[in-house]
Amino acid sequence: MISIIIPTLNEEKIIEKTLRTLKEFNGDMEIIISDGKSKDKTVEIAKKYTDKVVVYSGTKRQTIGKGRNDGAVVAQGEYLVFLDADVHIVNPNEFFEKAIKIFEDNKNIVAITTYIKVFKEFETISDKIIWWILNSSYILFNNIVAIGGASGEFQMIRKDAFLKVGGFNEFLIGGEDHELFRRLTKIGKTHFAKNLTVYHTGRRGHKLGWPKFVGVLILASLPVFIKKYFLKEWKEIR
Repeated sequence: MISIIIPTLNEEKIIEKTLRTLKEFNGDMEIIISDGKSKDKTVEIAKKYTDKVVVYSGTKRQTIGKGRNDGAVVAQGEYLVFLDADVHIVNPNEFFEKAIKIFEDNKNIVAITTYIKVFKEFETISDKIIWWILNSSYILFNNIVAIGGASGEFQMIRKDAFLKVGGFNEFLIGGEDHELFRRLTKIGKTHFAKNLTVYHTGRRGHKLGWPKFVGVLILASLPVFIKKYFLKEWKEIR
């Protein structure tokens, strides 16, 4: 079984389209929404597509790592797929058939990521350049130098490996996706699947502007390397 885990916070504008696309998958799958106390109709919409909706009960703002971990707690699948709420998988049947085959063909692979692109109707020249750089970096990190690295838009991980390394770091404001893949390389191989692509809105880069957002990404990633926190908040952008 595949467990698809989507952390949400006030995602009523996009979540239904994401869930409707996933429901096209004919295989053994469960969808888990891990909600960080949305104030809009996110939870109401999610319950139309899945019975597994986990709502955060803490008092402090939930980190995305905490949200993903909370979803993983109730997951029953052999594979955990972490998606952002605005990420769409075109033709999920073909996509997951190829993804699972990667794991079945190489038992040493514990996690995969893939090409991330902005929807063509939203894509700018800056999007193409930045995501080419990021995707190329993840190919280098995973398939060549084997230090691990991934963006949170899409990560597919063997559940036993995820549990073995302790899941996401819940204290990181950002960079928790990259940090997890680095730890996963201690117990197996991480892999960039060049035959797969997911699409997203690119909303954060568009709203903040790419120069500012690249700066945010750098600040979010620094704790992965130097164990010092610089980012105080991951701004909500919808």
